[in-house]
Amino acid sequence: MNPASLLYDPYAYETHEDPYPIYKRLRDEAPAYLDENRGFWALSRHADVRAALDNGVVFSSAEGITLERGAGALEPMLIEVDPPRHTQLRSLVSRAFTPKRVAELEEPIRTASRGLIGDFSDSRIDVIDDFAAYLPMAVISAMLGVPVEDQDQLREWSNSMLHREEGSFDLTAEGYRGAAHLYGYMDDLVAQRRLLPGPDLLSDLVTLQTNEGALTHQEVLGFCFLLIIAGNETTTKLLGNAIFWLGEFPDQRAKLADDPMMIPLAIEEVLRYDTSTQALARVLTRDVTLHDVTLPQGMKGLLLFASANRDERHWGDPDRFDIARQPAGHLAFGHGIHHCLGAALARLEMRVALEELLPALGNYEVDRATCERVHSGNVRGFTHLPINVPTR
Repeated sequence: MNPASLLYDPYAYETHEDPYPIYKRLRDEAPAYLDENRGFWALSRHADVRAALDNGVVFSSAEGITLERGAGALEPMLIEVDPPRHTQLRSLVSRAFTPKRVAELEEPIRTASRGLIGDFSDSRIDVIDDFAAYLPMAVISAMLGVPVEDQDQLREWSNSMLHREEGSFDLTAEGYRGAAHLYGYMDDLVAQRRLLPGPDLLSDLVTLQTNEGALTHQEVLGFCFLLIIAGNETTTKLLGNAIFWLGEFPDQRAKLADDPMMIPLAIEEVLRYDTSTQALARVLTRDVTLHDVTLPQGMKGLLLFASANRDERHWGDPDRFDIARQPAGHLAFGHGIHHCLGAALARLEMRVALEELLPALGNYEVDRATCERVHSGNVRGFTHLPINVPTR
């Protein structure tokens, strides 16, 4: 049983500010946490989270990746589909993320990064508003063929779906409206590509649907939706987290200034230390007993990736931010059949962005008093991250 004093609320704003103390308590005192009143469970140790990720038959994705009721009832997203259909879908859409296709995006990402940096106008910059909110959306929009003039609106709808009122699992009314608008927009875009295909990924998916019958219309919509949400929001927040922690640990930032070749290692440490995807939900297809606690069939719960990435049972000195760590085995992108399909693209965006941003920002300082965090049960990061940049 859980200790009486231990209450984990993934939607508490206090948790969003700093979840790592409660994660440690979960790992130490209730590694199989069960909240019967609110009807969810949570796994927090690295070994347990990884084992659950490898057992998709029991820890099913079919009812959605968030805790709210009916989370899996929208258009089917790859991340919310179990085998055998998941295997078929992943094989089809993985062609969008071949090493060659991802590598071809480096120069467009670099050009977009330099353009955004060129618009920095003074010594005070909001890393999210002035850079990180734009770059991932620009990349995903280019892949899908979304016009530049529509990207701000898509970003607004996407943001609305992340926010939760304190203590609530459910989407807000604004979030439901955002989801409806986003699906409607993508439905219209799919119809346009059916009439007039282009060189973009969406046209490829429509071709698979039309010519081969390999994808349903709903599956095409679901994949587009996943790209807009996961491909945009998580990378935006991850980039903000990187700038924040490199600001908090200037000795680590100095290492990157001395040797930019360490940037890929630094990205892996940010992924381990404070990943943007903190957790994803699963539903149990049978009772599971772990650590003398029985988690009941049919109940949804959370696999706490971010807690697993700070587990002392797996990592040495896990609360130390060390860009030279070599953190192989972190679970920021999941593991197993649902390992993030866009991981290589996210790493590329992060590398190029940091290669361009860090020299431009110099010895910046984060204005912690005015930072604002997103309030979401799954995603951790900033909605505003103001920094002060030294004048030159």
